[in-house]
Amino acid sequence: MGSLLAGAALVGAAPASGAQSTRTIAPGVQYSEFDIAAAKGVTHAHLLSVDLRNPHVRIGLLHPGAVAARATVSRLVGAQGAVAAVNGDFFDITEAQHPGVAATGSSDGPAIANGRPLKAAVPNGQRFGPALPPGTTTKDVLGVGTDRRARLGRLALTGSVSTLQGRLKLGGLNQYALPQGSIGAYTSDWGSASRARATCGTDTRRAAPCSRNTYEVTIRNGRVIATAQRPGSGRISAGTTVLVGREAGARKLRGLFKGERVLLQHRLVAAGPQVPYTFAIGGFPVLRHGTPLLGLDATTSAVRTAVGIKDSGHCLLLLALDGAPRYRSGLTVAGVARTLRKLGATDGFNLDGGGSSTLVTRTWGASAATVRNHPSMGVERPVPNGIGVFSRP
Repeated sequence: MGSLLAGAALVGAAPASGAQSTRTIAPGVQYSEFDIAAAKGVTHAHLLSVDLRNPHVRIGLLHPGAVAARATVSRLVGAQGAVAAVNGDFFDITEAQHPGVAATGSSDGPAIANGRPLKAAVPNGQRFGPALPPGTTTKDVLGVGTDRRARLGRLALTGSVSTLQGRLKLGGLNQYALPQGSIGAYTSDWGSASRARATCGTDTRRAAPCSRNTYEVTIRNGRVIATAQRPGSGRISAGTTVLVGREAGARKLRGLFKGERVLLQHRLVAAGPQVPYTFAIGGFPVLRHGTPLLGLDATTSAVRTAVGIKDSGHCLLLLALDGAPRYRSGLTVAGVARTLRKLGATDGFNLDGGGSSTLVTRTWGASAATVRNHPSMGVERPVPNGIGVFSRP
C-alpha cells in the first residue's frame, strides 16, 4: 500500500473506541482523531485544528502548478513544504458523456493562491459533485484574507477584452466549462490540457453535446498572433493568453484579426466590501452563523471532507472522514454541518469527498508525508487542489 502512495506512509484510523486522541503537529497545528456515531453506524474522523492567531502559521492553496492537472495530497504537501493538508474542491473527473473529449482535472470553483487569482467558477449546471444546497453557487468559496481571518464568501469574475471594435466581456478564466455564448481566457496557469471541454455542455446540463460554433484567438504581448476554428491544447507561455469563444462569443472573436492590438483585464471580485483574499478555494457552504443551511441532504451518507470556521475566523477545523470499510458509511451533508457545529464551528464548508477525501501530516524535516485516514479507494486519488497548512519554527 505504501508504495502506491508515492512515498507517503498510510496510517489510517485507530480502532473505534469513542475516545479522542490529540497531538501537536507543529506550532499552532493540532491533529485529532475520534469516532462519530452516525445514523448508519460509527464513522471515524480525522481533524486538523489550525490557530491562525499564531504568527508562525498560514493557510495556502496546494496545487500541482497548473489548474488543469492533478496530484496526490501527500505529493503536494511534500513539494510545497506544508506540514498538513486536506483535499480541496470537486473537479472534472470524467467526460464519459463527451466521447473524444478528455477530462481536464480542473476544479469547479474559484481558486486564489498567494493573493493571485488562478481560475473562476464553472456554471452551476456544469459542476461535478452532489447537488448544491438551495441558494448556493459554484462561486462560493472558503478563504483567508490579508487580515489572517478565515471566512466564507463568493467570488465572481469581472473582465473584458478591449478591441478596435469595442469591449468584449469575459465569461470565464481558466475553467473547464464556459457559459453558453461567452468568451473565456486561458493563461499559463491553465497548463497544457486541451481547451476543448470548455465548449461542451450547457449552463444547466453538463452532459449536453459540445458546441459546433467555436473559435479561438491567441494573444501575445497585446496583439493577436493566431486564430483557429476549434479550441486547441498545449502549454501557454507567459505573456500569452488564449481566448476561447462559443456561440455568440465565437462570433465576436471572429471579428478580431492578426496583428490587432487588444487589452485584456480580469479579476475575481468578492460580493460586498471585503478584505482581499490571500487564499480561496471552491466547494459549498453547509453552516452559517451557527445554523445549518436549509435543504441540506440528510439521506445520502458518504466519506466527506469539510472545513469549519470558529473563534471569529481565527481558527480553522479541517475534517476528513475515514474510508476504511468499517467506517465507510460516513456522514450525510446535514451530518457534516451538525458535526462541525458540535466542534465549535460557526460556519462550515463542504469539499470533495468519497475517494478524494484525504488528510495528510508531515513532520518538520521529513521528505515523506503521512496519510492519516484510509482513502476509500485504498490509494490516494490525485486531486487538483487542497488546503495546505504551513508552519515555521
